Amino acid sequence: MYSLSPSLERGDASANLDHLLSSEIHSDRFRGEFQRLQKLFEIYVATCPAPLIAPGVIVTPELRLQSESYLPLTEIAAAFNRLYRSALRYPPVLSSTPFYNALSWADVFVGLPPRFQFGVNPARLLENLLGDRNLRTEFLFASFLPRRFYGGFDRYPQQSAFVRQWLGQRRRKPLRCLDAACGTGEESYAVAGVLLELGYAAEEIRVDGWTLEPLEVWAAAHCSFPHDRQREKLFRQETGRLFESGYATHILFSCADLAVPPAAEPFDLILCNGLLGGPILNRSPELERVMANLAGLLATEGILLVADSFHQGWKQKCPQHQLRAFLEMNGLNTLQVGEGIGGLKPD
Repeated sequence: MYSLSPSLERGDASANLDHLLSSEIHSDRFRGEFQRLQKLFEIYVATCPAPLIAPGVIVTPELRLQSESYLPLTEIAAAFNRLYRSALRYPPVLSSTPFYNALSWADVFVGLPPRFQFGVNPARLLENLLGDRNLRTEFLFASFLPRRFYGGFDRYPQQSAFVRQWLGQRRRKPLRCLDAACGTGEESYAVAGVLLELGYAAEEIRVDGWTLEPLEVWAAAHCSFPHDRQREKLFRQETGRLFESGYATHILFSCADLAVPPAAEPFDLILCNGLLGGPILNRSPELERVMANLAGLLATEGILLVADSFHQGWKQKCPQHQLRAFLEMNGLNTLQVGEGIGGLKPD
């Protein structure tokens, strides 16, 4: 299991990032892809009438059709997927990238951060990424940690209020918490913050954050976002007190697949927000398997909380009553909790 403890030291962040990113990519190995994309672009420019794709343009059906006819996304995605595989030291989850499920190169291009909109020519973007390691690092983070995946801190205020009340009534210490599908760790740090406010000593707590994406583990542990320095600044403002109080040393971020029964000590509190029943995980038997695994990780009298506010809930694929049934199938007593539901493991 790939794991990192929080650290704001630049040396730690740099050394840990080197374990994830390839130090060098030989651009000559991409000559075939570059030449193919360049030829497609030249035909596109010579053939299509104005307006061409440009930053800020509204992608109309006509523009999308032109793009797909002359700059087929399958060709472009294949080149950039090869870049992802070459730039990362682990097999990437390509469903996170801007090319996955996009309708055309036009849609991909206008959705890219301005930093990467050198021009609509995909060959030029590829060339720049191959030749500039810092730019490539930013592109990797923008690809696998896109803004659409995250809602910042305090996404579930009603659930947070319940957690505060539940912990306030609970007398047993120490306390082990798990933020399953933690993303970049906002809720992991938020739970630790609640424990700090309730008077738990640092040595009385342990907060784990689990995610599939190694770059998320790195970003969470080092409170760092190479592609978004403003987000990094705000993130560090939110988490600063936890580092100052020593709480950060009792937080651990790890790569873990929730579909695989993990070997771990039981947790008293498990949060799994933004995943179960939404667009990412909504079909049986995988959904049932993940919920069974999470229920199996609960300590006696522990509680599992599930909510999904992403996209204002309109992408919820599995109704809440069905999620409640899955919790009950695993021996948990269910209850309504703020924006979602909860399952309590009886004594």
